[in-house]
This record gives sequence, structure tokens and C-alpha cells, in this order.
Amino acid sequence: MALIKLNNKAVSNATAFGSISSLGSMTFIKKLTASSSGTLSFVDGASGVVLDDTYKEYLFTFNNIHSSTNDASFSVNFRDGGSAYDAVKTSAGYRAYHFESDSGSGLGYEGNLDLAQSTAFNLVGQQQSANNSDSSGSGQLSLYNPSSTTFVKHFISHYSHHYTSAAPGVIDNYMAGYCNTTTAIDGVQFKFNSGNISSGDICLYGIA
Repeated sequence: MALIKLNNKAVSNATAFGSISSLGSMTFIKKLTASSSGTLSFVDGASGVVLDDTYKEYLFTFNNIHSSTNDASFSVNFRDGGSAYDAVKTSAGYRAYHFESDSGSGLGYEGNLDLAQSTAFNLVGQQQSANNSDSSGSGQLSLYNPSSTTFVKHFISHYSHHYTSAAPGVIDNYMAGYCNTTTAIDGVQFKFNSGNISSGDICLYGIA
């Protein structure tokens, strides 16, 4: 499908992946597709992944992420050298939700999405329903300047998904934080806190 961009009231087509200067040079890097996968990992220099000083911002998009386990929570962690995904993080989040039955809704701070100087996986979404075959989640996560050896590494995520088997509905989770290290981040890993990622894909883009 062609991408349409407006430039000084003119319309033009971009029919292939690559740089689109008016959108900040967004470049496709890598797509990982889940198939009962315990984790999906993007590691700089492995299998065509770029996660270094080539770009100042990296964007991960989540497309129809489906859990194998009911009420599992989608999560992320970062690698700052070595082989473990255990970068020290501080984060905060909030959520908006609305049940299908109209029996409940809300907007507010969500403590389950926050960490305080923790090496644990950070929740991106919470209590995702897996009871129905059409249940899934989609969204994105941005990671800023991961190769810096001067500053902490900020990240922001937005994940919208089919919420909880107990009272099905929609939930929007928003989370932001930083890896509190001046060591470069060279790997990002996604998983559910229980069970596998049964299907869905995650794409990585670089933004100049």
C-alpha cells in the first residue's frame, strides 16, 4: 500500500520502505513475527538489527500481539552490556479503560506500570485477555539515543489492548521512563509475564 504525504499542498506517493524526509527520515530496520515465542529480542549487530548511534530515536511498533495465557501482561526490558536484559529503570504510567458491558471505566495513575531503580521487566500493557481468538494488543514504544554514554536513555510506550477476561473491554496503557545508566543500550526484549507471545509482530524503525 502506498504512503501518501502532503508537501506544500502537493500530494505524492511513496510506494516502498525507506526514508521519507518530511517524516523525519523514518527507516524500516527489522520485523520479528511471533509464533508461540517466549521472547522477541532486538540485538544490535545481530540478524540485521541496528541499535546504535545511526539513529537518535528508535521506534518499535506492535501489531496484533496475542497472548497464549489469559490476563498476562506485555513487558519490555533493556540490555546495557553483557547478555542479560536487566538495565536499571525508573518509570511511571497511567491507564484509561472501558468495559464492553459499560459497567466500569476510568482514567488514572497505574502503579503496576511503574518501577523505581529496578532491573525487572517493565509492564507495557496489563491483564491482556486471551480467552477469545480475536483478542490482541497493538501500540508502540520509542527509545531515545540508546548509544549515549553521557545521558540516561528515555523510553515512552503506548499499548491498547483487549482487557481482562473478568470484565472484557478496552484498556490504553501509557508508560514512560528511563534506563538509569550511561552505558549504551544494545538490546531490547519483549515478552509476556506469563506464557508465550502466541502471534503478532514487532517492527523496528530508525528515525534520524
